[in-house]
Amino acid sequence: MDYHLTISGLYYLLICADGNVNEKELLLGKKMVVAEGFDEAKFLTTLDQFKNQDKILLYKECVGGLKKLKRADQIRCVAWMCVIANSDGFMDKEEWVLIYRIYHDELDLSLDEIMKTQKQLNKILHGKEFLSFGVKVTK
Repeated sequence: MDYHLTISGLYYLLICADGNVNEKELLLGKKMVVAEGFDEAKFLTTLDQFKNQDKILLYKECVGGLKKLKRADQIRCVAWMCVIANSDGFMDKEEWVLIYRIYHDELDLSLDEIMKTQKQLNKILHGKEFLSFGVKVTK
């Protein structure tokens, strides 16, 4: 998996993690496509293909793709996941579990580096730096 396919797969896994795809996540996905310079039609086609793929297999492919990327690109992918997971103001517990498993368990990335990149992404998206790393735990 290349960067485009990996980040697209991670996006898909993230928006499906809590079982509730919302409009804010979809809107930020479109903004991510623009910020990353991806072709939107190709991105949407890729997401449609993921709908028919087993999520466990997709997860393994995404992690394999991440491991082939440069560390900075790995961090950027996880930072995008954080930004999108917090698009509605809070990160769902299932989204957090997915992100943590990837950045901590699979890649052993620095949370400080992820947060720094997340601030940069928020500046690109919103014109200001801020962190959005809160977790909303619902019973």
